[in-house]
Amino acid sequence: MTSLPLTPTSAENGQLDCHYFNDGLCRSCTFIETPLHDQVADKEAWSRQVLADHSPEVWLPAAVGGDHDFRNRAKLAVGGSTGAVTLGILDQDFHGVDLRECGIQAPQIRAIIPIIGQFLNNSSLDPYDVLARRGELKFVHITAAPAGDLMIRFVVRSQHGLDVLRSRRDQLIALVPTATVISVNLLPEHKAVLEGSQEEMLLGGSLRMNLDRVDLHLRPQSFFQTNTAVAIGLYNQVADWVEEIAPDSLWDLYCGVGGFALYCAGASVQQTSRTVTGVELSDQAIESAKISAAELGFGSQSGATVEFIAGDATEFAEANLATGERPDCVIVNPPRRGIGARLSAALDTSGVEHVVYSSCNPLTLAKDLDRMPSYAVVQARVFDMFPHTKHLEVAVVLRRQ
Repeated sequence: MTSLPLTPTSAENGQLDCHYFNDGLCRSCTFIETPLHDQVADKEAWSRQVLADHSPEVWLPAAVGGDHDFRNRAKLAVGGSTGAVTLGILDQDFHGVDLRECGIQAPQIRAIIPIIGQFLNNSSLDPYDVLARRGELKFVHITAAPAGDLMIRFVVRSQHGLDVLRSRRDQLIALVPTATVISVNLLPEHKAVLEGSQEEMLLGGSLRMNLDRVDLHLRPQSFFQTNTAVAIGLYNQVADWVEEIAPDSLWDLYCGVGGFALYCAGASVQQTSRTVTGVELSDQAIESAKISAAELGFGSQSGATVEFIAGDATEFAEANLATGERPDCVIVNPPRRGIGARLSAALDTSGVEHVVYSSCNPLTLAKDLDRMPSYAVVQARVFDMFPHTKHLEVAVVLRRQ
């Protein structure tokens, strides 16, 4: 079984010391004063409690990364004033709190935030004033790949903000040579969201996330786990489970940019004729997954057959199961709301032998398992994807009873 190092990188007292938390400026890391091993123990205990009615045959040890430098994506609210921006969060009065030294961010993100801040100061664009509903600069999103490449994304209110940033494109590229993707997103509405629907690329197309076995491609609106090391552990664990199951055919529903599908296709040793189908609603994510599959040689050489389809996961499963098409194994990796009643019912009556379910919300996982009495939980494992918070990832492998 592929393992993830279980020894966190901690301060001498087993806690991450954060002056923003100590000074009461940011309380996002709610449990930062609790040693990491105690945080993980609490998450494991809570997961066991929530899944008590579906207790697995085996609980594997939790997969744990470090307690700092782990976050590969910064979602920075722009505050302050023109020429003196803050990059971090907004307090309860919507005043900017600068968090450029935040210890959970990847080092390459921390290093670039002051440069981005100065670039925005020189742009003369106003930070967006939430109460007055005016200004331009709303957010800066920065994503870091393991190799050090960066994706930088500005969220602005209007075409004016986009035009100014576009005019300064070459300057930004010179300031941040590690940026391989730069974009500007328009969010004209006054909404509590992080992005709008319109995106203009200023540089590149996708960020190459070079993982241990697969390179994934992230576009500005792509989803990827925020903790790269633990995400790799999760991908490897699911691939190990799938190898034990040894299915000839596999569906990866809610496949995103193809992580699980590609790991399971690439890990296939004995099942060289395995057919893997990934389904995701986002057209951009599917295009990214296809790029990764082509780079790995799927479709041009012997081995697994990999196909990615843009569509609704539930509708895809219902339609194909209704025609008698049934894979040997299904992977589901839904958002926090879970897979819901329809997909749960479709799987429960499908005859599919195994389901691997990766969940970021044990509560909705338990509800979905209630709807699938035909399955028993064989193994489960907690992944500490979000240290210092109550959030976690838990993956389970189900076998038809």
